[in-house]
Amino acid sequence: MAIGGNAAVEGGRGGKGFWLKGLGLALVLWLVACAAVAWWALRDVPWREIAAESRAPRVELTDAQGNPIIHSGPYQAGYASLDQYPQHLIDAVVAIEDRRFFDHRGIDLRGVVRAFMRNMRAGTVLEGGSTITQQLAKVLYLEPDRTIRRKLQEVVIAIWLDASLEKEEILTRYLNNIYLGAGATGVPAAARVYFGKEPADLTLMESAVIAGLIRAPSVLNPRSNPDGALARASVVLGAMVDAGLLEPEAADPSESALALDAAEASVVAGGWFADWALAEGRSIAANQSGGITMETTFEPQLQALGEEIVRQILDERGEAAGASQAALVAMRPDGAVVAMVGGRDYEASSFNRAVTAMRQPGSTFKTFVYYAALEAGIRPNDLVLDAPIEVAGWAPENFGGEFFGRVTVAEAFARSLNAATVALAETVGVDAVAKAARDLGIDADLMETPSLALGASEVSLLDLTGAYASIRAGVAPIEPWGINAFRADAHGRSFRVGPSRRPQIDMSAHQQEMVAMMQLAVERGTGRRAALDEPVAGKTGTSQNFRDAWFVGFTSNWVVGVWVGNDDGTAMNEVTGGGLPAEIWRAFVAEANELFPGGIDPATPRAPVEPQLSAPREDLVAQAAPACNVSACSRRYRSFRAEDCTYQPYRGARRMCDIEAPGSQMGTVAQARGEYGVSYERTGAIGIADDRAAAPQSCNVSACSRAYRSFRAEDCSYQPYRGARRMCTR
Repeated sequence: MAIGGNAAVEGGRGGKGFWLKGLGLALVLWLVACAAVAWWALRDVPWREIAAESRAPRVELTDAQGNPIIHSGPYQAGYASLDQYPQHLIDAVVAIEDRRFFDHRGIDLRGVVRAFMRNMRAGTVLEGGSTITQQLAKVLYLEPDRTIRRKLQEVVIAIWLDASLEKEEILTRYLNNIYLGAGATGVPAAARVYFGKEPADLTLMESAVIAGLIRAPSVLNPRSNPDGALARASVVLGAMVDAGLLEPEAADPSESALALDAAEASVVAGGWFADWALAEGRSIAANQSGGITMETTFEPQLQALGEEIVRQILDERGEAAGASQAALVAMRPDGAVVAMVGGRDYEASSFNRAVTAMRQPGSTFKTFVYYAALEAGIRPNDLVLDAPIEVAGWAPENFGGEFFGRVTVAEAFARSLNAATVALAETVGVDAVAKAARDLGIDADLMETPSLALGASEVSLLDLTGAYASIRAGVAPIEPWGINAFRADAHGRSFRVGPSRRPQIDMSAHQQEMVAMMQLAVERGTGRRAALDEPVAGKTGTSQNFRDAWFVGFTSNWVVGVWVGNDDGTAMNEVTGGGLPAEIWRAFVAEANELFPGGIDPATPRAPVEPQLSAPREDLVAQAAPACNVSACSRRYRSFRAEDCTYQPYRGARRMCDIEAPGSQMGTVAQARGEYGVSYERTGAIGIADDRAAAPQSCNVSACSRAYRSFRAEDCSYQPYRGARRMCTR
């Protein structure tokens, strides 16, 4: 009996041990499986980024007076701390999105069960179970795809965030990063876009509208669906009452009309300019984190003026002219862009025809031919033959088919004579023409073929206008620029930026003659519709088959370029540069002179224009602010940091990068001249010959025939050893 009993005991122990080993093995396998799932789900979670709260730089643009620029594209305003939000906004968001936010640990199991039961009863999804912390994890750190893996990541990150951060910090990050429709990310951006105010100034109803947008920002956008936005806001107010965060009598719907009116209010719009300036601003802010404020050269009044004129003229005459689009760029004489109209309607098409579109400039490119001729020693009153010409099988004709024989160079330019221009280009060399264009600031690829003289190579309106600004200034190249200064929130120090390169070429030897010919083109040539009660210098341009029409010109205060055409390149109804473009140019400059009679002096501070969206602040370009050449410093030092303009040397502390900034001075050329511009007094020495019979007297037949065996008196030309025939200037 004893032996049998012992055997039974040992068998029981053996069976128990087997089950314990099995459970242990199962536990190990379960832990391994959990670890594998965790590794699979969490292997690419950016823990270091989450811990450091590092985020992509948030670039905020301001106009020349310091007012924030808002546009219809993606927009994110500056980072706001929690105390900058009104309490009723915080209560509205918590009540509608996560009522137990301050009680749970990142995951609200009770809320998940409640949402599940409510959705089951309704037979559709009425309520989500994600907490504010989960939404923050999804917005900042995860891809938007709906997968099990992404959901696991969301849960784990939410728990980690709740354990690592204070609730107030989580809520602050959430309010600054949630998407709220109309391109606005974050409550500060939504407050400006929808109501034209800062978050602290939002009313209860406006806060309810914004909180209601979180669920479906595109559908409930108050701009496109005001009724839906107000209905959702009423739901938010009811949730606040249910949560004990609002007294029932305070949820008065009488504010609805006020909120709706505010939602339709206009705000400072940057549009195409903001898109262009943001690209430059983000390159300056590359590899930085936090908020960076960029003060631009943008003038909202001039922008609104340009958009209105372009839209009005196209609406009135565009259909008859066969023109559906136009673009305009306006600069100060130093190349600072003050307005940029990239098309007829930014809301309908944000494509920037002033910057991105490459078009044949037609006769506006002739300016570079004549500048190259001046550099080669040809004078405006010299003669050039305007007659049928053939170059490598190409025979250009004048507009209208008429040729004018021997004319002065100035007349050929003013009348925009194609044959004479090609003859000049062949005389000086197409390579010299291309060089002149590049020297003045044209960055596009130029085909060095005979047709280059008539604008066969495509350019952008921005580059072309900048090149004309070089002529206006007398130094080249004048680089179009839009960022005046920047300031990183982390340091609070401002740095001047300005153009990316300084003028290096002195044009003073030929500037007066070039400007005089351009004035002649407006006074007596193809640009007469651009004439004002002040001196105007410019040039018209029309590409082949009337696909593109241009006028680019300048006065003492402004450099402005205008393009008119169609996106698909279809021909217009014989629209030339002296027509619609010149009229748009004239209307804009005339009104700009009314707004700013003396032009814009960047050194003279002006009062902010309405609407003022933020409290007054110190000028970013205070005279004490140092200059920072971000482009040059980033190329020279791998460790360069734009936010404080410093780099890390091999030894010691970080140092300021002191490479001279292009905006700090205009270079030795401009300093030597002592001015940055040109006198507009006419001398009367250059003009269109009224008596062609007297023209041959400017050709010294006797001297030329003795100097050149190949001299031909009929056109006063000779054959050099290489290239085309040249004018004899003896």
